[in-house]
Amino acid sequence: MTQLTIGLLGTGTVGTGLLNHLRDQTKSADYAQFTVKKALVRNIAAKQALAAQYQLELTTDIRDIVQDPTIDIVVELLGKIEPARQYIKMALENRKHVVTANKDLMALHGEELIALAQAQGCDLYYEASVAGGIPILRTLAESYPGDTIQMVQGIVNGTTNYMLTQMFAEGRQYEEALQQAQELGFAESDPTNDVDGIDAAYKMILLGEFAFGMTLPFSALKIAGIRQVTLADVQLADQLGYVIKLLGTVSETASGIYGEVMPTLVAKTAILAAVQQEFNAVAVTSQGIGSALYYGPGAGAMPTAASVVSDLLKIAQNQATANHGQPFNGYHRPLAISPKAERLARYYLALTPEADPTQLTTILDTIGISLRQLIEGERTVLLTEIISEVQLEELTTQLSSTRIQLHNIMKVEG
Repeated sequence: MTQLTIGLLGTGTVGTGLLNHLRDQTKSADYAQFTVKKALVRNIAAKQALAAQYQLELTTDIRDIVQDPTIDIVVELLGKIEPARQYIKMALENRKHVVTANKDLMALHGEELIALAQAQGCDLYYEASVAGGIPILRTLAESYPGDTIQMVQGIVNGTTNYMLTQMFAEGRQYEEALQQAQELGFAESDPTNDVDGIDAAYKMILLGEFAFGMTLPFSALKIAGIRQVTLADVQLADQLGYVIKLLGTVSETASGIYGEVMPTLVAKTAILAAVQQEFNAVAVTSQGIGSALYYGPGAGAMPTAASVVSDLLKIAQNQATANHGQPFNGYHRPLAISPKAERLARYYLALTPEADPTQLTTILDTIGISLRQLIEGERTVLLTEIISEVQLEELTTQLSSTRIQLHNIMKVEG
């Protein structure tokens, strides 16, 4: 049996979940034996009970872990970019295999770290960085090499999905839904990364890498969060047969790929519309398989820990076959970003109630935009037919030069 020793960076919720998982998991013991020897903490005195419970050596110095010759794997569960990036580099430079759940880091600096891991003959796995308990990255890497993926789309942020579910099901205002999410621990005290779509964007970059073999720069993604989504929007969408979800999408057109995160009206008949509360789901559309949905908890100590353990077991397998240093994702193509003229969708636009219909018609006709529906009420709402992103940008530009105020833009699916 393969025996591997772990150095743990971070003993918060997920770190403690991993310790519990490794202690209680009998299945992994059939394949390998993992021992967590040391843990990096900020305050040794505050973690003495944890150290006693799990028989850990505690340290505040990363060198005690990365320079320990008996440690085989470093598991990084600190979050944020720094010092996690520097710590992972130090681990790889000392020929330690690395498992991380750090989506921010891997989305923005993954290429650098992957190259270093390969140069050092080390494994670097990060299944837990996307959709916590859904093994989506390994599924894309291992189940789709013989297929051609056309689009990957999903609800990949549990905080915003919980909030939108509360607004839809309970009639809560945005602020009420956010407060409840914070009270339940689904949202941070500073929810910016969640509600502004940044967290979801990081995850879509990683999904795009595995699905299309290209790494989209963060700056290339179109990102809009849910701050502007009102209860009135949610209720109107309901009346029209839709629910609002924060959807991440990476799709391939004739000239390349593009990625976006946007609040979206999803038809109630669509599978993604049924994803409620803090759960996540990723839909993959491909030529061979067609449409497939992967659903599960998007976060939480035990689901995330389970994904970390799957990476640990992969390292143990590599150890048994002497096959370390292969990239988690072996699919690579030169980056090609599709032009905005090829990005086609329907849109929902909420305007001031006093929007002049004649002026609106003139603007729409000039740009060549057809409407599926125009709704007049507390606000004027336009539901467009399929238009390009070029046309959408031209519309927003022309509206900005009038007295018509644009409150919200959302995509429409189905």
